[in-house]
Amino acid sequence: MEITKSFLRNLTYQVNGAAIEVHKALGPGLLESVYHHCLKHELRLRGVNFVSEMWVPLNFKGCDFNPNLKCDLYVENCMVLELKSVAEFMPIHEAQLLTYMKLTKAPKGMLVNFNVVNLYHEGQKTFVNEYYQRLEES
Repeated sequence: MEITKSFLRNLTYQVNGAAIEVHKALGPGLLESVYHHCLKHELRLRGVNFVSEMWVPLNFKGCDFNPNLKCDLYVENCMVLELKSVAEFMPIHEAQLLTYMKLTKAPKGMLVNFNVVNLYHEGQKTFVNEYYQRLEES
């Protein structure tokens, strides 16, 4: 499978759809872990591959470290998905996602906050980085 911008747009659509389905069924106000388990189930039903709570590698000046960093979901070996159930996104949430994207060399990442009324309009943010800019369109 070749990762292209078109592939990532389609993947984003699939992940958003799965998150919306979970949110529609459960609504806001639950713990992040509940949404995490349900989203994993929904992604499996849709045939989307992922690793849950994947250890994020860290190499500093040629030395590998195990800093105990875990991203919530690493989707199709190219997208970091961080889940939240908070009153609002904070700058640290975006910083965490962008750092995980850089460390995993993922071209795209998504923050999903299930503690909102409308997940599509209020509860998701998508980010791309320099790895995305290097990809072909289709």
